Amino acid sequence: MVAQVISSPLLIDHSAWSRLGQSALPRDRADAVFERMEAGELVVCLPFLLEAGYSARAADEHAALISRLQKQPRATVDEHAEERAICAQGQLARVGHHRLAPPDLIIAALADRDGLGILHYDADYDVIRERTGLDFESVWLAPRGTL
Repeated sequence: MVAQVISSPLLIDHSAWSRLGQSALPRDRADAVFERMEAGELVVCLPFLLEAGYSARAADEHAALISRLQKQPRATVDEHAEERAICAQGQLARVGHHRLAPPDLIIAALADRDGLGILHYDADYDVIRERTGLDFESVWLAPRGTL
């Protein structure tokens, strides 16, 4: 299976970000993501920034990473996104899928609100897209199961 073409702009999820350096990811795919980042076509949000910061091993690494990421366009969480995430969780609960990660629901609600796709490596986004009223493009960093 060939990886999807990256459309823009995309809200990036930590599941994709954390895999950009993996040797199993084709170099051209990682380069395409970094090119989008340089062009300001990767959008970040608070849940992503906190997850990325959590991965830092030391204070100086955290500061450098967050400083770099905060230069990207940002989708901010507002009351509308909060309500959309809660509503989506309720829709998932009605079909027995409400135990998905809360940050994923917030990111999906932001993507829906702002008309963004989500760049990820997480099947939860496909469940959210298929089982809720949230509408966004689900863009896998690489085909599922390859990283």
